[in-house]
Formats: sequence, C-alpha cells, structure tokens
Amino acid sequence: MPFHRFYCSPNLFTKEEKQAIAKAITSFYHFLPPFLVIVNFIDVDKDNFYVGGEPNDRYIRINVMQSVKPVPGRAWVEAWEKTIEPFTKAKGIDYELQMGNDDVSTYS
Repeated sequence: MPFHRFYCSPNLFTKEEKQAIAKAITSFYHFLPPFLVIVNFIDVDKDNFYVGGEPNDRYIRINVMQSVKPVPGRAWVEAWEKTIEPFTKAKGIDYELQMGNDDVSTYS
C-alpha cells in the first residue's frame, strides 16, 4: 500500500490541485486497486519550515512508504517524478523525495 505524505505550506496548493495530485498518483499505481493508494497533505506553516536555515513556503518534503521490496530504482523514481511535475517543477516548486519500505503487510 503506497502512502504519500506531502509536507508543505498550507496555501501552496488549492483543494482542486490537491485532488488532482492525489488522482495523478493513484493513476501512477494503475496496477493496484485505487483504495490502496493514500495521499496526505500535511500543513507546515512558513515559520516552521526552513530550507538552508531560511523560511521557505515553496518547498515540499515528500515521504513515500510502500510495501514494495526492494525500494524501486531510478527508473521508477523518474516516472513518478513525471507524474507530479505539473504540480511541482512546472509551478517553480522544489521538493525532496524520501522513500522507504513499510514492513506492515496486513490490511484492515
């Protein structure tokens, strides 16, 4: 189950953009039932988000946890980045991607 967390400033994306991002990411996992793909947007005020020691409200920290082993390689990351590019690079928004494996293999 892929779980995406976007740590970003509260007004970086509109409600419609957030939904479009969630739909794009869900479509990226076309081989999974849609209900298994989770996307959360976590608001971090500019006063609490620093990059290089300076406040930054145009930066996203993206954490992706998946029940996939091993962690997908560079080709997967590049394809994933193309999925979110219209919402990030195309808008002048920088991000950092952190990926890991979720060892939990049970669902409820």
